[in-house]
Amino acid sequence: MTDVSFVALACGLIIGLGAIGAALGIAIMGGKYLEASARQPELMNALQAKMFVLAGLIDAAFLIGVGIAMLFAFANPFIAK
Repeated sequence: MTDVSFVALACGLIIGLGAIGAALGIAIMGGKYLEASARQPELMNALQAKMFVLAGLIDAAFLIGVGIAMLFAFANPFIAK
């Protein structure tokens, strides 16, 4: 395998594992939000605001991983040219 193929494999792993982690994190968080709002409906608005902030942070972490993968794919500093 060449250096370029290792970079493609690494980019795929970064994006794929990041997407799986973000999807699982948001799914677990959404389930816990539904459980908490069913237990205490009066806190639903406060919990919803916190849930959306955390969903944005989880997505931001995934998008940072995508940005790093694109850096490696298009402007890789580790491959000598």
